[in-house]
Amino acid sequence: MRIDVWADLVCPWCFIGKRRLQRALADFQHDSNNDDVQIVHRAFQLDPSASTHSQPTVDHLAAKYGVTGEQALDMMSEVTEVAAGEGLDYHLDRTMTGNTRDVHRFVLWVQDTSPAATQPLLADLYSAYFERGERIFTVDDLMSFAIGHGINGDKMREVLESRDYLDVVASDQAAARELGAGGVPFFVFNNAVGLSGAQPVEAFHQALRQATA
Repeated sequence: MRIDVWADLVCPWCFIGKRRLQRALADFQHDSNNDDVQIVHRAFQLDPSASTHSQPTVDHLAAKYGVTGEQALDMMSEVTEVAAGEGLDYHLDRTMTGNTRDVHRFVLWVQDTSPAATQPLLADLYSAYFERGERIFTVDDLMSFAIGHGINGDKMREVLESRDYLDVVASDQAAARELGAGGVPFFVFNNAVGLSGAQPVEAFHQALRQATA
């Protein structure tokens, strides 16, 4: 079973979708005795034009929609409640908005060179951003994640200071558009069954069953 997951690391629904996929997979693997599941991260930038200089998400949303900071926080309350239902402790008032190109490149490089580290790294990045309010946009921001997951920080810096994986980020984004994905998360199971959004766990169960039929 191969599952391609288009996501952005600053998308609150993507972390929820990841958690729901994990729950569905635990049931699937238990019922089918199938442990051979490959999850592939695919890059999707919600805002490829975002500044490399991060700013508080509350300020960004207030400016984008012409509302007050308090109203922007209210806009984020629904997803915070949904996340709590999945055992996730979101603190969106602490998050920063920035360009996610380099964190995608980091994950894609790890996926190629240390595949077993990819999903734990993604979970850590999501948690750091949404639950701990940490920044994940620059080489310096990402260095502690590299070290924490046994990844060569000097090599990571070399990759991110080059043009490596820029083409992969662009091609992943283009592939999502070709599949009709206007947003994320977006899941494709065995190159056959698509699922859009952080849908209920039962929707993931159904997609898994269809993909293995």
